[in-house]
Amino acid sequence: MRLLIVEDERELAETLRRGLVAEGFTVDVVHTGPDGLWSAAEHDYDTVVLDIMLPELSGYEVLKRLRTKENWTPILMLTAKDGEYDEADAFDLGADDYLSKPFSFVVLVARLRALLRRGAPARPAVLAAGDLKLDPAARTVHRGERRIVLTTREFGLLDFLLRRQGAALSKNEILGHVWDAHYEGDENVVEVYVGYLRRKIDAPFGTHTIETVRGVGYRLVT
Repeated sequence: MRLLIVEDERELAETLRRGLVAEGFTVDVVHTGPDGLWSAAEHDYDTVVLDIMLPELSGYEVLKRLRTKENWTPILMLTAKDGEYDEADAFDLGADDYLSKPFSFVVLVARLRALLRRGAPARPAVLAAGDLKLDPAARTVHRGERRIVLTTREFGLLDFLLRRQGAALSKNEILGHVWDAHYEGDENVVEVYVGYLRRKIDAPFGTHTIETVRGVGYRLVT
């Protein structure tokens, strides 16, 4: 089991290396973003432990570039940043797990073993419905050759609709996945954002990608 640690705190990195070697891992360690990107791209690792706050190139950028290259090695983000938006950003960019410092070494090992059991199944580089294409790694959307610029929330909504293509989704389902499982605001915000999306992905092209399902919610169709 070969593992890469990308961590600029050298003492912590060495502590992790020793502990993981004792647990049976083969461990490589680098201390900067560019070195982490090169190592993860050029070598075959079973998993990567990636800090966010790195010199020269952030962990977010390393993660984004790896996923853009269709490198699906499982990545656990290990960081002192513990805000929920930081965690959401990591998962949006393609992270497989997230652990905040300070952390339990026992929990870290358990999570790494869980990632290893799941492995790195091939993930679609692009989600599509007809000529509408969304690239989760590059965070881009195109209709044919034309680039469509979406806000973060619009992108999240379209991503969810594409992943559940053909299914009738209630407003509550959409709120729980795109907003927050504990969102307590007006559910009509979904209707507002569906309207925003339709004006960007359908109206200029004469298409009707998002259907209203009466009494239920919405469905994305080809």
